[in-house]
Amino acid sequence: MKLPELDSTTIDRIIEMAWEDRTPFEAIEIQFGLSEKDVIKLMRREMKESSFRMWRERVTKRKTKHLNQRSFIAGKFKSDNQKT
Repeated sequence: MKLPELDSTTIDRIIEMAWEDRTPFEAIEIQFGLSEKDVIKLMRREMKESSFRMWRERVTKRKTKHLNQRSFIAGKFKSDNQKT
């Protein structure tokens, strides 16, 4: 699947949300319409290879990046920029 055309501000915000530990992929999908696989493609495209590998390793160990794996219902922190 081809990623939609996104402006640089939107790409920067998606990357920021993807790096945040408590922002789930579902929030990115609701706000920007990108599935987890699309976010991974975007991150691979926009980041240096070493940074991408570091991010992937970090994300795969975080239960907070997936709503269905969270052990809490509501997070303690919600960014003002996050719509969900």
